[in-house]
Amino acid sequence: MESLLVEDIVIVGAGIAGLATSLALHRLGVQSLVLEYSDTLRVTGFALTTWTNAWKALDALGVGAILRHQHVQLKENVTTSLIMGQQTSSLSFEGTGKHGDCEVRCVRRQLMLEAIANVLPSGTIRFLSKVVAIEESGFSKIKIVRLADGTSIKTKVLIGCDGINSVVAKWLGFKEASFTGRYVIRGYKKVMDNHGLEPKFMHYFGKGFRSGVMPCDDKTVYWFLTWTPTSEEKELANNPSKMKQLVLRKVEKMPSNIKTFIEKTDPKDILTSPLRYRHQWELMLGNISKGNVCVVGDAFHPMAPDLGQGGCCALEDGIILARYLAEAFSRKTCKHVVKKMGEEGKAKEQYKKIDASLRKYAKERRWRNIDISVTSYVLGFVLQGDLKMVAHFRDKVLPDFLAELLLKKSDFDCGKLNASS
Repeated sequence: MESLLVEDIVIVGAGIAGLATSLALHRLGVQSLVLEYSDTLRVTGFALTTWTNAWKALDALGVGAILRHQHVQLKENVTTSLIMGQQTSSLSFEGTGKHGDCEVRCVRRQLMLEAIANVLPSGTIRFLSKVVAIEESGFSKIKIVRLADGTSIKTKVLIGCDGINSVVAKWLGFKEASFTGRYVIRGYKKVMDNHGLEPKFMHYFGKGFRSGVMPCDDKTVYWFLTWTPTSEEKELANNPSKMKQLVLRKVEKMPSNIKTFIEKTDPKDILTSPLRYRHQWELMLGNISKGNVCVVGDAFHPMAPDLGQGGCCALEDGIILARYLAEAFSRKTCKHVVKKMGEEGKAKEQYKKIDASLRKYAKERRWRNIDISVTSYVLGFVLQGDLKMVAHFRDKVLPDFLAELLLKKSDFDCGKLNASS
């Protein structure tokens, strides 16, 4: 027998984007239901670099202090050419931008998700809830979300935070995310005692690849490598042990005290995945929102990791969307409409307000995310260039430019969350 639930706001996906959006709405006095297809929080990717803009968002959500206590602040970006065998650039992260002091940490994804989920009201996340269909019903464009277990949920607002294979993005008309041609291998190593690394983001460039190593805390080290694989390497992508050996061959000239963390990483703590993005013309012309449906995070703007801004921008999205959407659920507005127009008038008027709120969100976020996404895509190819002229530019000129660009793109404040009456 089919089960029917009714919710004001349904969020598909309990990743960074989904949980951040739900908590931002909660802070503004608006309830939501988060649907997650897995049976627990997913921590794919192990860790992510959180830049100044992400910390602004995490502070707005009220979880910044928790995560700062768990992670070391990185003080410097150091770039080394493994081809030249020398350091080519260093940039301090201790400067001040337009929006305050620079702040960079490598945050463990699990800890970020748990920090946000732990302050959500009980029952906000519904696990084992895979969305299989989206339907529309009634004059107020109510959405009916069908789940694999036979449950149906009626909702006034549907928000897609369901990643690069988003069901909601597909409903809005977006195509499948495009392949950049590159892959990323990610891993982390937790040691028994202090790892002894300085609080630095250590960048390494070699022939056709870019790698990074950085501490998350006193015992955990996160590393990654991006490259364009051969057809044979693609076939081995699901074999962590083979991927580990590939990384070690490529970073052979990396300092031994840094390379040792890759050598000691357990294959179960290594993940390989293709890098995908959305074409800029899709971001410019596509429906980020349509009526009472919109997308956030990777469902909206999957991007290459070369600026380290995917998760950061997802946090920004959630804060800004919640602020606009809370206007449509303002108790003051709803009471006024009910008194003047009745229940049917309330439904119609609220749909208009929801539509207007989501369009404001889409307008504000479109160009910010196009800028970050396109810049990341272009940088990726330049950073891994094999041609002699490109490699010379990358090793001699680009390091300083890249370091400054990382700081410039992260110098952004999504604002605070102030509940309306």
